[in-house]
Amino acid sequence: MRARFWRMGTALALAVLAASCSKVQEQSATMEQLAPGHPPLTPLVDPDLQGGHVGRAPRRLTVDQLDRSITTAVGRPWTGLAQVAATLGKPDYAMTVTEGTDPNLVFAKFLEDGARAVCVAQAQADLAQTTAANRILANALPDNLTNLTTLTQAQIKANLTYLSLRFWGEPLQGAELDQWATLFTQLAARAQAVGKRDQALSATCIALITDPRFMSY
Repeated sequence: MRARFWRMGTALALAVLAASCSKVQEQSATMEQLAPGHPPLTPLVDPDLQGGHVGRAPRRLTVDQLDRSITTAVGRPWTGLAQVAATLGKPDYAMTVTEGTDPNLVFAKFLEDGARAVCVAQAQADLAQTTAANRILANALPDNLTNLTTLTQAQIKANLTYLSLRFWGEPLQGAELDQWATLFTQLAARAQAVGKRDQALSATCIALITDPRFMSY
């Protein structure tokens, strides 16, 4: 009986291996047809054989990484982070010993709360600075920020490029940069109209922090 099950298991494994090899051969043949004479290329791993994806699944920042990232990017810590650290997945080494790093709605919700706290505070601090070099969220804007509606598209894009590099490590560019510049222009007009210029800066900061490029890797 054991021998029979062993033979059945071996036959099944060989069938799966044969199917995998067949897929790789089909991919190789397709590559040769598309580019005759091109040096042989190693085909990508078949997603069907890797749970539907190629490479590792994305992971979000741990609580400690999030703390350092917010402090570095915004220039101030999220003081309420310790109170929600366990909810965000930090182990207590009593009930849990491994940290959860799967993206989920709970993490996104608390991150938005934290982003709002630090971004509003920093935006207000920035507007109190009369020198752009001393600012975090308006570093590439002119020293005089009494009227945000007078900013040029070049100035807005320069500041957004600076911020995206600071928050994500990669610059906004192309059509996406144009979209963010349009959004900031709208935010600036509304903020200027209600006399709360800091809201344009804080809203941009919140959007940068809650973007997947900030919280995941």
